[in-house]
Order: sequence, then structure tokens, then C-alpha cells
Amino acid sequence: MKDLVLHDPWWLLLLPLVFAIVWLRGRRSIPVVLVPFAASWHRPSMGSGSRWPAGLACTGLVLLSVALARPQKVEDKREVRSQGYDIVLTVDLSGSMLAEDYERDGERINRWQAIKPVIQAFINDRPDDRIGIVVFSGRAYTLAPLTFDHDWLARQTDRLHIGLIEDGTAIGDGLGVALTRLQQAARESGNRRQGAFIVLLTDGANNRGALTPQQATDIAKSRGIPIYTIGAGRDGIVPFPVFDEQGNKVGMRGLPSDLDEGALRDISSATGGQFFRAAETDTIKSAFKAIDHAQKIEFQAKSYLVTTELFWWLAAPGSGLLLLAALLTRTAGRARTPLRAGQTPTHLPAAKGLGALPLKPGSPA
Repeated sequence: MKDLVLHDPWWLLLLPLVFAIVWLRGRRSIPVVLVPFAASWHRPSMGSGSRWPAGLACTGLVLLSVALARPQKVEDKREVRSQGYDIVLTVDLSGSMLAEDYERDGERINRWQAIKPVIQAFINDRPDDRIGIVVFSGRAYTLAPLTFDHDWLARQTDRLHIGLIEDGTAIGDGLGVALTRLQQAARESGNRRQGAFIVLLTDGANNRGALTPQQATDIAKSRGIPIYTIGAGRDGIVPFPVFDEQGNKVGMRGLPSDLDEGALRDISSATGGQFFRAAETDTIKSAFKAIDHAQKIEFQAKSYLVTTELFWWLAAPGSGLLLLAALLTRTAGRARTPLRAGQTPTHLPAAKGLGALPLKPGSPA
């Protein structure tokens, strides 16, 4: 029995309900009409068969309840190991990401819209990697820990928007939280983290937070964690939308870009990473290529069970018993022809040892 498991055992809760119905049915009050000489009319063969439909129906319901619990026979257990990387995407959600200094298909788009394809590419195109997401603006938060569930990760990123966090650009705090998510003693060798990377996507210079970018860079360097930086935005004066009190876009104005490309290059070079521009067509391809040069790590084994479904072995006879019960009930109903009002039986069984007494319709019994 150790090889038999139930995939959905909660369906077994139907069994007490079936037994309760049977018990209540047996205790229900039945109206009785007293008929003289009724004992003489009783036919044992007809009375004993009346319980068969109910019994068959109950047995069929029990079998179907167990079938719905999906009994399975475990035939084999396999373990598959995978290799990949641990990557934390550190995403800037500051208000400056609304600057519209990019174009796509002839339409002006903002910086957030420009870096979203980069985020989506990491989630969709690297199934063998564990990926986490940290978001920051004036503060830094973990949106998702390291996970293989990239579908769930994609749904979480769909919830992101500019203004979700109080405004500011705390790059140092964002990197600090990302480094915390990568702390795993089992993945360290000589105090250096193996197979781990941070991808920083930002458009500005650090102006908030408790941790400076330089301090975060030193920590990443000491732990052997490369930081790849992707800068969003262009230099000079960039168009920035103007909103009214209701949040509606009412115009545009020019503001100086605060992208500190030099600081981003210093972060990446000091940690062994690289700097990329978000607008460049080969940014994603180049970033993937650079990461894939590192040595992969082996992730915890995944277990897969090879099972045989036993559903139909119970569902088929259960359905058959229910169908048979329905047919017997209908046949019994047709066999019984109730007397009409004022009609009397044409023959009455006589007492033991006497023949039947023929009666004429309408004559007294």
C-alpha cells in the first residue's frame, strides 16, 4: 500500500455525506395505508428486491468518491539535477523613469517602457536560472526572492509601475538588498559566492538611502558577486511629462538628465561586471553572453514521480452501478400499477389452503 497515493484526498469528504443520506433515508417516516388481508397479498420476491436500487446507488457513489480522489500507483521516483545561475534584477522605479527620451515604432516611450523588455527577456529566456527581483526608488524592497517559477515572476512584474514607492534614487540600498537575497552559505567557497549575479537597471545618480553605491560595490567585490549595470536614458535635456492633480498628462517640459554613466561603469568594472545601454539593440544578447561565461552552479535535485492513474478502475464500475440502479428503479415503477380511485382487485388471495375467489367489479369484498 505504500506505493498507492491519493492526489486529491479531500474528495473522500463525500463519503460521510453518502452514509448520512443512507442513515436518514432509513429513519424517515413512511405513510402507511391499512388494508385488510394485506399480509395475504405480500409477495416476498417483490419486497426483497426493493432495496437493490438504493444499495447499488450507494455503492456507486462510494466508488465515484474514491475515484475522484485520484488514486495513483507510484511506479518510479526520479531525480533531475539542473545547472544555472542565481540572478537578482535590481530595478529603478524612481520618477525620472518617466522621461520620454526613447522611441519605438515611431512613438515616444519613457525609460520604464524601454527597460521592461530587458526584464522580460531575463524571465522568459533563462528558464534554468533562479531569478529574484528587487525594486527601489527612495527605498528598496524585495519584490520576489530567487525562484524557478518564472510565470509567477512575470505576473509580479506586471504589477510594477512608477510611483509605487516614494520617490528618490537609492541605488546603494537597492544593491544592498540584492546582496542580502544572494546570501547562501551552501553556495560559498572561500567566502566568495558562486554562480551569482546582480543586474542593476537604473537611469539616475544616487541621491537617497543609507548605503552608498561605493559601499555596496565593496561588499559585492568582497563576496565575488559581479554587478552588471544597464543605464536607461540619454544625456542632456530630455522631455519629461507634466501631470495635473488628477494624474492626467497635460504637457511636456525639458529637464536635464541625471544619468551618472561614469558611476555605473565604475560599479560594474570594480565587481567584474559590464555596463550596457538600455537602448542598444544587442544589450540583452551581450548581457546574456557575458553572464554565461561564468561557471554554473548545480541546483538542488528536483524529484519527479512516475505514476499510473487508477481513476477509471473505480469510476467505470461506480458509474455502471448508478446506471443499473436507475434502470431497476424505473423498471420497478413500471411494474407497479396502482389502483385507480374506487377500483378493487378482481381476485383476492384466499386463506392458506383455499383457492382464489373471483369477484365481479363493484361487488362487495
